[in-house]
Amino acid sequence: MSAMSDLRVRRWLVVSAAAVVLAVAIGGITRLTESGLSITEWRPVSGILPPLSSAEWDTAYQRYLAIPEAQTVHRGITRDQFQALFWWEWVHRLLARLVGLILAAPYFVLLARGHLRPAHRSRLLSLPVLAAAQGALGWYMVKSGLEIRPDVSPYRLTAHLGMALAIYVVCVWTALDLGPPRAGAARTSRFLRGGLIAAVCLTIITLLSGGFVAGLDAGRVYNTFPLMGGHLVPPGYLLPGAGWRNAFENPAAAQFHHRVLALGTTTLLLALAAAGRRPRVPAPLRRACEAAGLVALLQIGLGITTLLLRVPIVLGVLHQVTGLAVLAAVLVAAHTSRHP
Repeated sequence: MSAMSDLRVRRWLVVSAAAVVLAVAIGGITRLTESGLSITEWRPVSGILPPLSSAEWDTAYQRYLAIPEAQTVHRGITRDQFQALFWWEWVHRLLARLVGLILAAPYFVLLARGHLRPAHRSRLLSLPVLAAAQGALGWYMVKSGLEIRPDVSPYRLTAHLGMALAIYVVCVWTALDLGPPRAGAARTSRFLRGGLIAAVCLTIITLLSGGFVAGLDAGRVYNTFPLMGGHLVPPGYLLPGAGWRNAFENPAAAQFHHRVLALGTTTLLLALAAAGRRPRVPAPLRRACEAAGLVALLQIGLGITTLLLRVPIVLGVLHQVTGLAVLAAVLVAAHTSRHP
């Protein structure tokens, strides 16, 4: 493959990763404004158009009034208030469609023109496949809040986030594959390489735990740090009879686990940054490890501030986006450690 072909593919992947970040940010706003259930139908094609007349708005409004959220969380909501919710969810769905096009259409064009490396064709085929699956999963998530629950299932919300992370990782990692080689990584210690792989896994687990925090609105309980309700382990950590579901359905447990995972991830990244300062570590890897540690520190500070202020929308969304920045930084460091 020519360098120009690699550059074209890399540009597509960078744009795709940026589109995923934007979709996660708009999704965060949709969730924090409690707008995600305002569109009660899934129409992948005709749903691109919003209501265009007063009668259509009345129909959409009446459908919304029939779901549990409108009768509990938004009890007494007016049509004007409903429209404010509707527009956030409409923008989110429109953006999701655009992200799907960005992930799918260029793949087939680049494949037809012979720009994709043979080793990457199967991996990158996952992008249009995951994009289609993500749309279906998004509706499956919304559907969980239309009949019995006044909100969406935290399991489905976290699965929706997990699929976005999978798309993001494929984009970032393959873009790094197509970048310029970094000499000297072969001298990297096994400890540092293994630690960075562990850091990637731990970062993803921490982000997914944040999905349960979001799904349970757990960020609005125990808004103190470092203690929770005056204790290291919060009161109400264990729900009687919950068993394994306690970790995923109890807001106190979800927030506690997210705190522990976030602090553990940051500690590991700072330790790897310190290990990267050894004289024999190549300069690109040292800089990558330091960058990952710094972004993790920023994310911890942002997370604590968001918690103390009871999750204002701007900080809540910024916390989500910075989480993706941490993941990107760790991926860069891990990739640098293995690049021939």
